[in-house]
Amino acid sequence: VQLQASGGGLVQAGGSLRLSCAASGRSFSTYAMNWFRQAPGKERLFVAGISKSGSISHYSDSVKGRFTISRDNAKNMVYLQMNNLNAEDSAVYYCAAGPLISVVGDGVDYWGKGTQVTVSS
Repeated sequence: VQLQASGGGLVQAGGSLRLSCAASGRSFSTYAMNWFRQAPGKERLFVAGISKSGSISHYSDSVKGRFTISRDNAKNMVYLQMNNLNAEDSAVYYCAAGPLISVVGDGVDYWGKGTQVTVSS
C-alpha cells in the first residue's frame, strides 16, 4: 500500500490542524493505521494509532486529549485532528500502516512521506 500524508503547515500555538493520509490499494481496511512524528535531531515517535475497523484507538501521553485519529475505510483515508497545538508538536508527521496499532516503528509495514507541522509560539 502506498501512503501520502498532507495537511501540514504553520500554525500558532493554541491552533488546530487536520492531517490527512491517503492510501492506495484495495486492502486499506486490512491495516491498522498509525501516525508518528519526528522532530529535528530526535527519534521518530508514536503519536496515535487506530485499528482496522476504527473501533480502537491509542494515543501517546503527550497528545492524549488534544489529538484525535480517525479513518474512513470507504475513502481509504486516515486523519489526525490536532487541537491546542504547542511548539513541542512541531515535527514531520508520518502515517504508517501495519497489522496492528504499533507504538514502535518496527511494527509498521509501510511508511508514507511526511508532512511538516510547525507551531509558532
